Amino acid sequence: MDPQNAQVNHNNEQRKGLSLYFTLPIMSWALYDFANTIFSSNINTIFFPFYLQETIGENEVLNQIASTFLSYANAIASFFLVIFSPLFGVLIDRTGRKKKYIVIFTTISVLSIVLMGVFAESSLNANVFGLPLYLLLVIFCFIIAKFFFHSSLVFYDSMISDLGTKQEIPLISGFGVAVGYIGTLVGLSVYPFVGDDGFHEAFIPTALLFFVFSLPLFFFVKDQPVQSVNKKSGSFLSGYKEISKTFKEMRAYKSIFTFMIAYFFLNDAIATTIAMMAVYAKTIVGFSTGKFILLYLVSTVSSIIGSFVFGLITKKVGSNRAVKYVGILLLVALIIATFAVNEFMFWVAGSMFGIALGSMWVTTRTYIVELTPEDKRGQFFGLFAFSGKVSSIIGPLLYGSITLAFASYGNIASRLALGSLIILTLIGLIIHSRIKSEEAIDSF
Repeated sequence: MDPQNAQVNHNNEQRKGLSLYFTLPIMSWALYDFANTIFSSNINTIFFPFYLQETIGENEVLNQIASTFLSYANAIASFFLVIFSPLFGVLIDRTGRKKKYIVIFTTISVLSIVLMGVFAESSLNANVFGLPLYLLLVIFCFIIAKFFFHSSLVFYDSMISDLGTKQEIPLISGFGVAVGYIGTLVGLSVYPFVGDDGFHEAFIPTALLFFVFSLPLFFFVKDQPVQSVNKKSGSFLSGYKEISKTFKEMRAYKSIFTFMIAYFFLNDAIATTIAMMAVYAKTIVGFSTGKFILLYLVSTVSSIIGSFVFGLITKKVGSNRAVKYVGILLLVALIIATFAVNEFMFWVAGSMFGIALGSMWVTTRTYIVELTPEDKRGQFFGLFAFSGKVSSIIGPLLYGSITLAFASYGNIASRLALGSLIILTLIGLIIHSRIKSEEAIDSF
């Protein structure tokens, strides 16, 4: 055994209770979850969508155009992530170097967010294709920032295997998620300095918070490079060949193949709702910025509670039925939000969606474990993640196309767009219903 790894294993054996979490590498790793949650909530979910609506949405019709811009920007970023994520997997497998790419990608993302703030403040009034140049530059920088943000997560998620033993990894993972939720609260501390307009003023402070809380990982977490390199596995296309190979093998397992298709539609609805909920709440229900941020916090708390409760439900009724229950909860939340005529209905929908969001993560990953043979589990989890990335393109693209096509109908366009997610969820539930509970593989 390599002496360095032996030392790591020896140290791991000594860690009990809180001493596991408060080691410098694990705390630094968890603080990156804290940091990237600040980006996810401030830029992706709240202030960038509000900025687009503030800049473009002068009336009901233009509100729909703002939704289209937001949807397409998210779809483009997801598209490039799908193209390049197989390459990232190859880099990890070949070198084991994760921190290097996290540092590079995070830095690019942070600089892009700063440029969003700079361009939004600029006086670049020239028009390109009938649109202000500064607005196009802000949207372009958002796409770059989101792409490199999600790219860094590919390396960050895989880094957990270097931090502890097999028994410790679930505890470390849960600790990271918990610390990440706290990041939501800290990120929203910029709101009092922004208020209900001038949302671009949140961009640069968010970039600084993202960067500062990323620094502990940059300095205190070390990679464990692989001992040997297979150069043949390093070609760009090898990542795609691996996905193709896994897909072909998966088709021999009818239950997992069916579930992957069902998850594609369910995740499609969830990813799109996350991206569009801020603009929808303001446009349709008339939420103020402050009320939406409060709703977002309530939804976050609901996600935490939902994760815990559905962990117990999954243990009691099994993953198959638990996934179905989460899908039904998501469906009801979308129906209420689509037909919401007052703030109370949207509060109910937002809380239910929060529960569904946290619970979907718990139930689907547990179900993957139940459905897959142990010797192929890593392959299928890789394809599972890839499927989630692809679905993150389709939903926003569909939503944005509907708001663009029906923009002349005003707010009805947004209701139709959100209603399309009801259809996606129904398709996912129907496909999922074709899986029998007894098809799960007992591999424990």
